[in-house]
Amino acid sequence: MTKINVKAYRVREGQKVDLRKWPTATAPDYKTDKQYHKILAAHMDELSAQQQMLYAQGQQAVLLIFQAMDAAGKDGAIRHVMSGVNPQGCEVFSFKQPSATELKHDFLWRTTRELPERGKIGIFNRSYYEEVLITRVHPAVLDHEGLPKELVREKHLWRDRYRAIVNFEEYMSRNGTIILKFFLHLSKEEQLKRFLERIDQPDKNWKFSDSDLKEREFWKDYQRAYGECLSHTSTDVAPWHIIPADDKLNGRLIVSQIVLNAFEGLKLSYPTVGAQRRKELRNLRRILAGKE
Repeated sequence: MTKINVKAYRVREGQKVDLRKWPTATAPDYKTDKQYHKILAAHMDELSAQQQMLYAQGQQAVLLIFQAMDAAGKDGAIRHVMSGVNPQGCEVFSFKQPSATELKHDFLWRTTRELPERGKIGIFNRSYYEEVLITRVHPAVLDHEGLPKELVREKHLWRDRYRAIVNFEEYMSRNGTIILKFFLHLSKEEQLKRFLERIDQPDKNWKFSDSDLKEREFWKDYQRAYGECLSHTSTDVAPWHIIPADDKLNGRLIVSQIVLNAFEGLKLSYPTVGAQRRKELRNLRRILAGKE
Protein backbone atom coordinates (compact mmCIF):
# COMPACT_ATOMS: atom_id res chain seq x y z
CA MET A 1 0.00 0.00 0.00
CA THR A 2 1.47 3.34 -1.10
CA LYS A 3 1.70 5.82 1.74
CA ILE A 4 0.42 9.37 1.38
CA ASN A 5 2.94 12.04 2.40
CA VAL A 6 1.21 13.96 5.20
CA LYS A 7 4.10 15.91 6.74
CA ALA A 8 3.01 19.19 5.16
CA TYR A 9 -0.31 19.17 7.03
CA ARG A 10 1.14 19.06 10.54
CA VAL A 11 1.45 22.26 12.57
CA ARG A 12 4.82 22.25 14.30
CA GLU A 13 5.01 23.22 17.97
CA GLY A 14 5.52 26.98 18.19
CA GLN A 15 4.60 27.56 14.54
CA LYS A 16 2.51 30.68 13.91
CA VAL A 17 -0.50 29.82 11.77
CA ASP A 18 -2.01 32.21 9.22
CA LEU A 19 -4.81 30.23 7.59
CA ARG A 20 -4.71 32.44 4.51
CA LYS A 21 -1.38 30.76 3.70
CA TRP A 22 -2.65 27.19 4.14
CA PRO A 23 -4.34 25.57 1.13
CA THR A 24 -7.94 24.44 1.23
CA ALA A 25 -7.30 22.20 -1.78
CA THR A 26 -4.26 20.26 -3.02
CA ALA A 27 -3.52 17.85 -5.85
CA PRO A 28 -5.54 14.73 -4.97
CA ASP A 29 -3.82 11.54 -3.86
CA TYR A 30 -6.17 9.51 -6.07
CA LYS A 31 -6.78 9.63 -9.81
CA THR A 32 -10.22 8.02 -10.02
CA ASP A 33 -13.12 7.28 -7.70
CA LYS A 34 -12.21 3.60 -7.97
CA GLN A 35 -8.68 4.30 -6.76
CA TYR A 36 -10.02 6.46 -3.93
CA HIS A 37 -12.23 3.62 -2.69
CA LYS A 38 -9.35 1.14 -3.02
CA ILE A 39 -6.98 3.32 -0.95
CA LEU A 40 -9.63 4.07 1.68
CA ALA A 41 -10.57 0.38 1.96
CA ALA A 42 -6.92 -0.55 2.50
CA HIS A 43 -6.64 2.12 5.18
CA MET A 44 -9.78 0.88 6.91
CA ASP A 45 -8.56 -2.72 6.89
CA GLU A 46 -5.27 -1.71 8.50
CA LEU A 47 -7.01 0.56 11.02
CA SER A 48 -9.30 -2.31 11.99
CA ALA A 49 -6.31 -4.59 12.57
CA GLN A 50 -4.51 -1.93 14.60
CA GLN A 51 -7.62 -1.19 16.67
CA GLN A 52 -8.02 -4.85 17.58
CA MET A 53 -4.43 -4.96 18.88
CA LEU A 54 -4.99 -1.69 20.79
CA TYR A 55 -8.07 -3.25 22.41
CA ALA A 56 -6.30 -6.52 23.21
CA GLN A 57 -3.28 -4.78 24.69
CA GLY A 58 -5.41 -2.39 26.76
CA GLN A 59 -2.56 -0.09 27.71
CA GLN A 60 -3.13 3.01 25.57
CA ALA A 61 -6.04 5.07 24.32
CA VAL A 62 -6.38 7.15 21.15
CA LEU A 63 -8.28 10.43 20.99
CA LEU A 64 -9.14 12.06 17.66
CA ILE A 65 -10.43 15.64 17.74
CA PHE A 66 -12.18 17.22 14.75
CA GLN A 67 -12.83 20.95 14.47
CA ALA A 68 -14.00 22.94 11.45
CA MET A 69 -16.27 25.58 10.05
CA ASP A 70 -19.81 24.47 9.18
CA ALA A 71 -20.12 22.13 6.17
CA ALA A 72 -16.41 21.23 6.18
CA GLY A 73 -17.19 17.51 6.33
CA LYS A 74 -16.41 16.42 9.90
CA ASP A 75 -19.26 13.91 10.04
CA GLY A 76 -18.34 12.38 6.70
CA ALA A 77 -14.66 12.11 7.57
CA ILE A 78 -15.45 10.36 10.84
CA ARG A 79 -18.01 8.05 9.22
CA HIS A 80 -15.85 6.97 6.28
CA VAL A 81 -12.45 6.78 7.94
CA MET A 82 -13.64 4.85 10.99
CA SER A 83 -16.32 2.72 9.35
CA GLY A 84 -14.20 -0.43 9.51
CA VAL A 85 -13.42 -0.18 13.21
CA ASN A 86 -15.19 -2.46 15.70
CA PRO A 87 -17.91 -0.33 17.40
CA GLN A 88 -17.04 -1.95 20.74
CA GLY A 89 -13.66 -0.30 20.64
CA CYS A 90 -14.63 3.15 19.36
CA GLU A 91 -16.97 5.90 20.56
CA VAL A 92 -17.95 9.19 18.92
CA PHE A 93 -19.09 12.20 20.91
CA SER A 94 -20.57 15.32 19.36
CA PHE A 95 -20.49 18.39 21.59
CA LYS A 96 -23.18 20.97 20.99
CA GLN A 97 -24.21 23.95 23.09
CA PRO A 98 -23.38 23.28 26.78
CA SER A 99 -26.25 22.30 29.06
CA ALA A 100 -27.11 24.12 32.27
CA THR A 101 -25.35 21.41 34.27
CA GLU A 102 -22.24 21.57 32.12
CA LEU A 103 -22.05 25.34 32.56
CA LYS A 104 -21.79 24.82 36.31
CA HIS A 105 -18.35 23.26 35.77
CA ASP A 106 -15.02 24.29 34.26
CA PHE A 107 -14.83 24.35 30.47
CA LEU A 108 -12.93 21.03 30.28
CA TRP A 109 -15.35 19.08 32.46
CA ARG A 110 -17.95 17.89 29.97
CA THR A 111 -15.36 16.52 27.54
CA THR A 112 -13.18 15.00 30.26
CA ARG A 113 -16.08 12.70 31.19
CA GLU A 114 -16.02 11.20 27.69
CA LEU A 115 -12.30 10.54 27.32
CA PRO A 116 -11.57 7.06 25.91
CA GLU A 117 -10.46 4.34 28.27
CA ARG A 118 -7.28 2.40 27.60
CA GLY A 119 -7.69 0.07 24.67
CA LYS A 120 -10.26 2.26 22.91
CA ILE A 121 -10.51 5.04 20.36
CA GLY A 122 -12.47 8.18 21.26
CA ILE A 123 -13.59 10.69 18.64
CA PHE A 124 -14.65 14.23 19.52
CA ASN A 125 -16.78 15.97 16.89
CA ARG A 126 -16.06 19.46 18.22
CA SER A 127 -14.57 19.61 21.69
CA TYR A 128 -13.26 21.80 24.49
CA TYR A 129 -11.70 23.90 21.73
CA GLU A 130 -15.10 25.51 21.22
CA GLU A 131 -14.31 27.49 24.38
CA VAL A 132 -11.47 29.33 22.63
CA LEU A 133 -13.28 29.57 19.28
CA ILE A 134 -16.99 30.36 19.58
CA THR A 135 -16.46 32.23 22.84
CA ARG A 136 -13.68 34.27 21.25
CA VAL A 137 -15.76 35.22 18.22
CA HIS A 138 -18.81 35.80 20.42
CA PRO A 139 -17.39 36.90 23.81
CA ALA A 140 -20.90 37.70 25.07
CA VAL A 141 -21.34 33.91 25.43
CA LEU A 142 -19.02 34.09 28.44
CA ASP A 143 -21.57 36.24 30.27
CA HIS A 144 -23.90 33.22 30.43
CA GLU A 145 -21.31 30.71 31.64
CA GLY A 146 -21.54 31.66 35.29
CA LEU A 147 -17.90 32.72 35.62
CA PRO A 148 -16.88 35.45 38.08
CA LYS A 149 -16.86 38.78 36.26
CA GLU A 150 -13.22 39.42 37.07
CA LEU A 151 -12.27 36.21 35.23
CA VAL A 152 -14.36 37.07 32.18
CA ARG A 153 -12.64 40.44 31.99
CA GLU A 154 -9.19 39.00 32.60
CA LYS A 155 -6.71 40.44 30.09
CA HIS A 156 -5.03 37.08 29.57
CA LEU A 157 -8.20 34.94 29.44
CA TRP A 158 -7.42 33.32 26.08
CA ARG A 159 -3.75 32.82 26.86
CA ASP A 160 -4.70 31.11 30.11
CA ARG A 161 -7.22 28.85 28.37
CA TYR A 162 -4.66 27.83 25.76
CA ARG A 163 -2.24 27.00 28.57
CA ALA A 164 -4.91 24.99 30.39
CA ILE A 165 -5.60 22.97 27.24
CA VAL A 166 -1.92 22.30 26.55
CA ASN A 167 -1.33 21.22 30.15
CA PHE A 168 -4.42 18.99 30.03
CA GLU A 169 -3.30 17.29 26.83
CA GLU A 170 0.21 16.77 28.17
CA TYR A 171 -1.32 15.19 31.26
CA MET A 172 -3.38 12.82 29.09
CA SER A 173 -0.30 11.95 27.05
CA ARG A 174 1.65 11.08 30.20
CA ASN A 175 -1.17 8.72 31.11
CA GLY A 176 -1.17 6.79 27.86
CA THR A 177 -3.56 8.71 25.58
CA ILE A 178 -2.42 9.43 22.02
CA ILE A 179 -4.01 12.67 20.77
CA LEU A 180 -4.46 13.67 17.13
CA LYS A 181 -6.25 16.88 16.19
CA PHE A 182 -7.70 17.75 12.79
CA PHE A 183 -8.84 21.12 11.52
CA LEU A 184 -10.72 20.65 8.26
CA HIS A 185 -9.76 23.77 6.31
CA LEU A 186 -12.62 24.80 4.02
CA SER A 187 -12.72 27.78 1.66
CA LYS A 188 -15.53 30.29 1.93
CA GLU A 189 -16.47 29.60 -1.69
CA GLU A 190 -16.78 25.86 -1.09
CA GLN A 191 -18.84 26.44 2.03
CA LEU A 192 -21.29 28.54 0.00
CA LYS A 193 -21.54 25.76 -2.59
CA ARG A 194 -22.33 23.18 0.11
CA PHE A 195 -24.85 25.44 1.82
CA LEU A 196 -26.69 25.90 -1.49
CA GLU A 197 -26.71 22.12 -2.00
CA ARG A 198 -28.26 21.68 1.44
CA ILE A 199 -31.05 24.07 0.46
CA ASP A 200 -31.57 22.74 -3.08
CA GLN A 201 -31.51 19.02 -2.26
CA PRO A 202 -34.48 17.87 -0.14
CA ASP A 203 -32.54 15.03 1.47
CA LYS A 204 -30.03 17.58 2.76
CA ASN A 205 -32.45 20.23 4.01
CA TRP A 206 -32.15 18.96 7.56
CA LYS A 207 -28.46 19.85 7.58
CA PHE A 208 -29.04 23.56 7.10
CA SER A 209 -30.09 26.00 9.80
CA ASP A 210 -30.48 29.76 10.06
CA SER A 211 -27.52 29.86 12.44
CA ASP A 212 -25.25 28.52 9.68
CA LEU A 213 -25.94 31.64 7.65
CA LYS A 214 -25.44 33.94 10.63
CA GLU A 215 -22.12 32.37 11.59
CA ARG A 216 -20.88 32.74 8.00
CA GLU A 217 -20.95 36.51 8.54
CA PHE A 218 -18.14 36.05 11.09
CA TRP A 219 -15.90 34.12 8.69
CA LYS A 220 -12.83 36.35 9.12
CA ASP A 221 -13.23 36.38 12.89
CA TYR A 222 -13.32 32.59 12.98
CA GLN A 223 -10.29 32.32 10.71
CA ARG A 224 -8.33 34.54 13.09
CA ALA A 225 -9.58 32.63 16.14
CA TYR A 226 -8.63 29.29 14.59
CA GLY A 227 -5.23 30.60 13.57
CA GLU A 228 -4.50 31.75 17.12
CA CYS A 229 -5.78 28.50 18.57
CA LEU A 230 -3.73 26.28 16.25
CA SER A 231 -0.64 28.40 16.86
CA HIS A 232 -0.85 28.11 20.64
CA THR A 233 -2.07 24.54 21.12
CA SER A 234 -0.24 22.38 18.57
CA THR A 235 2.43 20.44 20.46
CA ASP A 236 4.65 17.45 19.84
CA VAL A 237 2.40 15.23 22.00
CA ALA A 238 -0.90 16.61 20.66
CA PRO A 239 -0.33 18.01 17.17
CA TRP A 240 -2.82 19.81 14.98
CA HIS A 241 -3.16 18.85 11.32
CA ILE A 242 -4.69 21.33 8.87
CA ILE A 243 -6.54 19.21 6.31
CA PRO A 244 -7.48 20.75 2.92
CA ALA A 245 -11.23 20.13 2.96
CA ASP A 246 -12.54 21.45 -0.36
CA ASP A 247 -12.09 17.92 -1.73
CA LYS A 248 -13.88 15.70 0.80
CA LEU A 249 -12.50 12.47 -0.63
CA ASN A 250 -8.89 13.56 -0.53
CA GLY A 251 -9.34 14.98 2.96
CA ARG A 252 -10.53 11.58 4.18
CA LEU A 253 -7.49 9.85 2.72
CA ILE A 254 -5.16 12.35 4.41
CA VAL A 255 -6.89 11.92 7.77
CA SER A 256 -6.84 8.13 7.57
CA GLN A 257 -3.14 8.14 6.66
CA ILE A 258 -2.29 10.36 9.63
CA VAL A 259 -4.22 8.08 11.98
CA LEU A 260 -2.53 5.01 10.50
CA ASN A 261 0.92 6.56 10.91
CA ALA A 262 0.18 7.23 14.58
CA PHE A 263 -0.93 3.63 15.14
CA GLU A 264 2.13 2.26 13.39
CA GLY A 265 4.29 4.38 15.68
CA LEU A 266 2.80 2.57 18.68
CA LYS A 267 4.22 -0.75 17.42
CA LEU A 268 1.23 -2.66 18.76
CA SER A 269 1.05 -6.42 19.05
CA TYR A 270 -1.20 -9.01 20.65
CA PRO A 271 -0.30 -9.89 24.24
CA THR A 272 1.90 -12.97 24.61
CA VAL A 273 1.77 -15.56 27.39
CA GLY A 274 4.61 -17.27 29.23
CA ALA A 275 5.62 -20.92 29.12
CA GLN A 276 3.62 -21.82 32.23
CA ARG A 277 0.42 -20.33 30.81
CA ARG A 278 0.93 -22.08 27.46
CA LYS A 279 1.25 -25.36 29.35
CA GLU A 280 -1.99 -24.64 31.18
CA LEU A 281 -3.73 -23.85 27.90
CA ARG A 282 -2.56 -27.13 26.36
CA ASN A 283 -4.00 -29.01 29.34
CA LEU A 284 -7.27 -27.14 29.03
CA ARG A 285 -7.39 -27.97 25.34
CA ARG A 286 -6.99 -31.69 26.08
CA ILE A 287 -9.82 -31.49 28.60
CA LEU A 288 -12.09 -29.70 26.14
CA ALA A 289 -11.27 -32.13 23.31
CA GLY A 290 -11.88 -35.10 25.59
CA LYS A 291 -15.40 -33.92 26.42
CA GLU A 292 -16.53 -33.75 22.80
